Amino acid sequence: MKKSVFIVRFTLVASLLGNFAFGVEQKTKPNVVFFLVDDLGWADVGCYGSTFHETPNIDRLAREGMRFDNAYATCHVCSPSRASILTGKYPARTDLTEWLRGRPERDFEKLHSAQKLMSLPDEEITLAETLKKHGYATANYGKAHLSKDPRTYGFDEAITGWVRSYYYPFSGQYTKTLPAKKGDYYTDKLTDAALNFIERNKDRPFFVHLEHFAVHDPIQGRKNLVEKYQKKLAGMPKQKGPAFILEPNPDGPVLSADELKVLEKNDVLSAHQDKRVWWVKQKQDNVEFAGMLEATDESLGRIRAKLNELGLAENTIVIFTGDNGGMSASNQYRGINHPRKSLDSRFASSNLPLRGAKGWNYEGGIRVPLIVHWPGQTKANALSHAMVTGTDYYPTLLEMMDLPLLPRQHVDGKSFAPALKGKAHDRGAIYWHFPHYSNHGYQSPGGAIRLGNYKLLEYFEKGSVQLFDLEKDLGEQNDLSKVKPEITKNLLKMLHDWRREVDAKMPQVKTASASNSRETPPTAGNTLPADVATFAPGWKVRDWGGPAMKPGLRKEWDGRKKVLLTHPLSKTAPCVLSRKIEVPEGKKTTLELEVTNHPKGNWKLVVMINGKKTLSKDIEETKWQQLQVDLAKYAGKMVTVELENRATGWSHEAAYWSRIEVIH
Repeated sequence: MKKSVFIVRFTLVASLLGNFAFGVEQKTKPNVVFFLVDDLGWADVGCYGSTFHETPNIDRLAREGMRFDNAYATCHVCSPSRASILTGKYPARTDLTEWLRGRPERDFEKLHSAQKLMSLPDEEITLAETLKKHGYATANYGKAHLSKDPRTYGFDEAITGWVRSYYYPFSGQYTKTLPAKKGDYYTDKLTDAALNFIERNKDRPFFVHLEHFAVHDPIQGRKNLVEKYQKKLAGMPKQKGPAFILEPNPDGPVLSADELKVLEKNDVLSAHQDKRVWWVKQKQDNVEFAGMLEATDESLGRIRAKLNELGLAENTIVIFTGDNGGMSASNQYRGINHPRKSLDSRFASSNLPLRGAKGWNYEGGIRVPLIVHWPGQTKANALSHAMVTGTDYYPTLLEMMDLPLLPRQHVDGKSFAPALKGKAHDRGAIYWHFPHYSNHGYQSPGGAIRLGNYKLLEYFEKGSVQLFDLEKDLGEQNDLSKVKPEITKNLLKMLHDWRREVDAKMPQVKTASASNSRETPPTAGNTLPADVATFAPGWKVRDWGGPAMKPGLRKEWDGRKKVLLTHPLSKTAPCVLSRKIEVPEGKKTTLELEVTNHPKGNWKLVVMINGKKTLSKDIEETKWQQLQVDLAKYAGKMVTVELENRATGWSHEAAYWSRIEVIH
């Protein structure tokens, strides 16, 4: 009997000890805060050399953790870079090679954009899904920009969307998900949401993917901080050198110094487009941008303060980085013959000493800040020269958490955990592939490779190449491709071999029939009447505009087949689709529409019947909406129906239609 009691007691104690041990194991799983800043230049942060921007919390993170000076995004624009972080794969491997939904083609361009995906592939097992499987609470706040609800790829919670204003109201997408009031600043409210998630999940491991929309345009600093920087700028000595320079396209016309000077004075779109030159900002003096950045810095400080308050700081990995280089070249062509306020809304900052900007494969477009704080593992105030790119976070975090690796998923990633422990780390070559034209310059579609100190760039229009020694020439001014032919040859072969390995899709020269794009190059605006007739038989179109948007049919857009794009003629003249409809008696007749908007702009849908307004709807959310108009009261009559695509702010008022149908 005593023996039986002893056995029972021993079993209970062992069970309790096991449960206690399990609880300890659960609690000691490290939390992760992945703090991703949009369009943050490598030189924008104080600890990376900025003297104008003040980033005390980022600088403190660097003093307490490890700073990397050779960290890269996998792409010079956002969506491909963000997808790489979550998948561990290069954009060229997944075909998600351009920002979503992408830039329309221009008539002067010689190449069609390559085949590409328009959303995160379903088959990918994301970092969030993997951590969730291992018991992590997961949240995604800010700019996900992968054309899917983050809750479909591993996040328990998501508050995401496009920002049209950093001051309330931010955009229609945040109306319900991010409660705010007049005067509230978006970056602050997004941080509030992240703090709330951390508070609610303090007793379990969590992964917070805080994808700040800042410092992306619209360039709007928090007002109190803008005033601070206005005073600071006024008290500074005038910076030497030009405020902007013209950067030519290495694959375009060869231009002399004198020709560039002429183009500087002839600051008009047509001249610069013809010669393929683009303005690049050379000074950090934008008070609005500085105010945005310091508000973002405060966000990091608030997150870390909350971790300290909850006793979680020593068990939380914090990763701070950017999704691509800084926007020192404007989004879409902008001349510099404008007032300072206008320029500050178009050019964010300077990337010097790096060359180029967001949208380019020069270092200014792809090199990003990276700071990692791994308590108990990273040496304080450490600097690593190890090369790191966006595919590497997935396996690195799994190793840091002592979780099983998934090499078939993060196939392009190399863990840099050894570097975080102060050990040698050589990840080998890093590759880039962007088979499209960018919004931020006339650079040709192209690719690049970095191996050791050398970096080679290849452009796809003419096959031009450039070779730079980044150790001696960080600003990429001295092209060595002719001086070092063997290195050029070897790196070019490696780049081509890699493209074959990952099945990288290439652009095609424009011909009457050439197109290998999964998203067929949009048809020219003058074919819109025929496209409308094909899309919705019986309907006609008038007063359309927006040639840059290439109104017409898309074979596929946002996951829908056969989508029609229309665009107003002007701010006051809407694009109108019209048709006469005979409404039968004794039948229920309904006009059914399915519409959405361009992610950067709203539009207003107005339905007119016999000249009278029947429906008016602001299309503000980038999601498909189904609308119905009951035509029953017109039974037995012939009516004229007009669908108006009206402008609301004259920015990107494109209307996307997936269905226009009369149902009897």
